[in-house]
Amino acid sequence: MLEECKTARERWGGVHQLIDRWLDERRELLVSFIELKEACDTELEAVGKPQIDRFSELLMDYISAGHFEIYPQLREEANAFEDHEALEIAAKLLERLELSTELVLAFDADFSTPVRCQHFLPRLPAWLDRLAKGLTERFALEDQLIARLHAAHTPRAETETE
Repeated sequence: MLEECKTARERWGGVHQLIDRWLDERRELLVSFIELKEACDTELEAVGKPQIDRFSELLMDYISAGHFEIYPQLREEANAFEDHEALEIAAKLLERLELSTELVLAFDADFSTPVRCQHFLPRLPAWLDRLAKGLTERFALEDQLIARLHAAHTPRAETETE
């Protein structure tokens, strides 16, 4: 029994580390977003494809990590704790997250090549405004997902409820 506890703690502690890395990626994404937004506000014509590519790469990496690493781990954790209510909430939150995922994919497509980037550059400030709204909602939904599917199952949360 003690060994099972140790294994579970190691397993879900690993999820915690995964989430921490992902939140660090979120921070890096936000820094890149702010830099790109400031560059657009200063002199839009001077914004180059490399800067847009850097932001887009961080954005796609962040979204992908959520969909293919974080969300599945959180669902697995809720399954392991037989937290059916959390799984129902997660399904609803994940459905809402799809809207911002589609927005991110559209942004990436619009700025995917040098020709497309040049063509859509005048629309970049409007794109960044749309992304700011979409990402703000996304981050709030993801925070809810983490709180409900992971934080509720941490040992600290269990001792607080006892």
